[in-house]
Amino acid sequence: MEINGETHAGEPRPGQCLRTYLREQGCFGVKKGCDSGDCGACTVHVDGRPVHSCVYPAFRAQGRSVTTIEGLAGDDGLHPVQQSFLDAQGFQCGFCTAGMIMTSAALTPEQREDLPRSLKGNLCRCTGYRAVTDAVRGGPESCAPACPAPGAGRAVGSSLGAPAGPAVVTGAARYTFDIDVPGVLHLKVLRSPHAHARIVAIDASAALAVPGVEAVFTHADVPDVLFSTAQHETESEDPYDTRILDDVVRFIGQRVAAVVASSEAAAEEGCRRLVVTYSLLAAVVDPSSAVTSPPIHGDKSESDGISRASSNVVGELHASIGDVSAGFSAADFVYGATFRTPRVQHASLETHGSVGWLDDDGRLVIRSSTQTPFLTRRLLARLYDLPTDRVRVMAGRVGGGFGGKQEMLTEDLVALAVLRLGRPVRWEYTRTEQFTGATTRHPFVVTATAGARRDGTLTALQLDVLVDTGAYGNHGRSVMFHGCHETLAVYRCANMRTDAMTVYTNTVPAGAFRGYGLGQVTFAVEQVLDEVARGIGMDPVTFRERNVVRPGDDLTAPGEHVDDLGIASYGLDQCLDRIRAAGLTQDDAPDGWLVGEGMAIAMIAAGPPGGHFADATIRTLPDGRYELSVGTAEFGNGSTTVHAQIAADELGTTPDRIVIRQSDTDVVAHDTGAFASTGVVVAGRAVLRAARSLKQSPETGVGRGHFDGTPRSVAFNAQWFRVAIDPDTGELRILRSVHSADAGTVMNPGQLRGQIEGGVAQALGATLSEHVDIDADGRVTTTTFRQYHLPTVADTPFTEVHFADTTDAIGPLGAKSMSESPFNPVSPALGNAIRDATGVRMTELPYTADRIWQALQD
Repeated sequence: MEINGETHAGEPRPGQCLRTYLREQGCFGVKKGCDSGDCGACTVHVDGRPVHSCVYPAFRAQGRSVTTIEGLAGDDGLHPVQQSFLDAQGFQCGFCTAGMIMTSAALTPEQREDLPRSLKGNLCRCTGYRAVTDAVRGGPESCAPACPAPGAGRAVGSSLGAPAGPAVVTGAARYTFDIDVPGVLHLKVLRSPHAHARIVAIDASAALAVPGVEAVFTHADVPDVLFSTAQHETESEDPYDTRILDDVVRFIGQRVAAVVASSEAAAEEGCRRLVVTYSLLAAVVDPSSAVTSPPIHGDKSESDGISRASSNVVGELHASIGDVSAGFSAADFVYGATFRTPRVQHASLETHGSVGWLDDDGRLVIRSSTQTPFLTRRLLARLYDLPTDRVRVMAGRVGGGFGGKQEMLTEDLVALAVLRLGRPVRWEYTRTEQFTGATTRHPFVVTATAGARRDGTLTALQLDVLVDTGAYGNHGRSVMFHGCHETLAVYRCANMRTDAMTVYTNTVPAGAFRGYGLGQVTFAVEQVLDEVARGIGMDPVTFRERNVVRPGDDLTAPGEHVDDLGIASYGLDQCLDRIRAAGLTQDDAPDGWLVGEGMAIAMIAAGPPGGHFADATIRTLPDGRYELSVGTAEFGNGSTTVHAQIAADELGTTPDRIVIRQSDTDVVAHDTGAFASTGVVVAGRAVLRAARSLKQSPETGVGRGHFDGTPRSVAFNAQWFRVAIDPDTGELRILRSVHSADAGTVMNPGQLRGQIEGGVAQALGATLSEHVDIDADGRVTTTTFRQYHLPTVADTPFTEVHFADTTDAIGPLGAKSMSESPFNPVSPALGNAIRDATGVRMTELPYTADRIWQALQD
């Protein structure tokens, strides 16, 4: 076949798809996102027609002309669609971008007018699609250059494009597996078919007889060390309840054994031939019965960071402020209800995976799709009793994270195989493994009750929270604390009480997810408060204005908390003003449909309590440019762009003269990781200090900066919807979506707008369609994108984004965090709009059409 104008005569393997064949020829712009033709990340042209190469047999391309993203540009420069995506900043992590561009480049003018249909085969998890559609439609209005090149020292505040933009749109950006590793072996894992069982024996003889199989590893071959897959600066924040491979399996999908072979096919066949004898144990799937069920981690104790292992309680909070009973007695109106949020998948288009090898000095090197290179290195060193300097962890460009890659899920087994065999080894999750063996958002059951006087004063707030962490406690405690604390702390109320528990079940583990518990608790509290406002006859915006915290207030909520969180800038009043103004306009709705509007607010801390560290160095290069070294990983969060802007402005230069090195434990100083919305606030402050250091002492040649993540400020968000609902079918249409955000100094308006649009879109997916289903045996039954229903262009309304005008006293140059927080008020705002339209308070997500219809019938 002809690939990008060059003839290739290599014979495809029997059954090989075109995607893997092209990647073996070095066309790394062809991405793997789904394995089933659902996401479009692998789109290429065959004789000018776009095809999903993951389901296109390679042999069918014989005698045909194949074009990948690498061959789309001409001799005179970028293809017009590539240029449009660059100008419109039509990407964030960029993993979907090559496929988006290849599909878009083949569209006719008529097809560009119907993008919901034309792009239905291409998924984006990051952008919310507005920037993508701008790029595809082109034209001077929708796709003007991001901004003129800013002058020296004037980058902050401009919509500067991402430094990696040209590489992303041409397929040159290198993600985790976009490298050639000679002699690499392939690792595959046999996973448990049982929710809870003890492994009695594993017979590996048949597996080892498979041609190409090099080794089989079981629990007998690994260090007996407890750890948590969750990654935090303070390791004790998470329970030590996990082993690399265990003789007890606690959920369907848990790792049982690893097979390493010369090919993926041989490794998979080796897994199929393993013979495992299990002794079944009692399993608990329903979190409401967990406390009275047999212990899932009965071999562990409080010393392992588990609150009550014998009762399956990972963590709990029982605390109050004031007298809640007296507060309810003093209220003129009291309302309470129980709300449920399901498991949700992160659905990053790049799945989890890593590749490892030994360097020339015999050091362990791991290249991984991770948000936490330094913490992963620390844990690998502990597991295998290695000096930290004998381990190197690096991340290429990461194809989406959303908290899911603040987890060590593959690196430990890859490291084991590399250390034992002395050969390079790679392990890349399939999309099914992502659903069944990675982590999800924590399911919450929240009973929220609130009372208020008729003058609008809140008299009492009470929470009863049950969190299902699944089979392992990674993030379970901190998600519970975080979700409860900031949801209540945004309101001034003299009487509050929280009773919350995180429990184990024999189900797929939950983990860090955008919003980190706030979205689940806010979903309940903001709807209860909306009902209270109705009960006392007050406008919901006015009701919140009467009760939200104000500048100078303490941020208090039940329970003990690190006392470093404060209001260093305040824009919530501006956010509420924007929401009130949105409600003054009207929108057309289909005749006979029910129309309503709703709003909600949320507050989030800039970083976790207990420390989040970042170091940065910047040095002058011989050619007069500057090299900035900072540990934060880039996965669409945009921190790389902002760091270049900060350094350029402080040094009085332009961003194109800032060369950035990042995400490699060998070449940059320590960074806790790219999570908890810290890329701009924490790492950004370290970058600012490094640049100032060099500016003040240029003779040193190198500036250094450090920030330990404390004190912390808060950011605010408000969301408003107007919706129309067909009472005959339950179909919901969003007529208008408005989001107002207090992000302090807006470092990059275009990029921040994209972050907010993406956050709202992801939250709408969790609100309207997404749910990971688990059957009565604890088995995940949603295992592909086709079953899971990620939002497409057709499902995602455009969101109007407004910024408050504030300057923070803590963040670098006045900036605040914003990557997580837009997610949190979306679900309750939509719930309130549905209530306004129908008179029905729906308390369980997702709000699918059949559920809305059934609620109307009931």
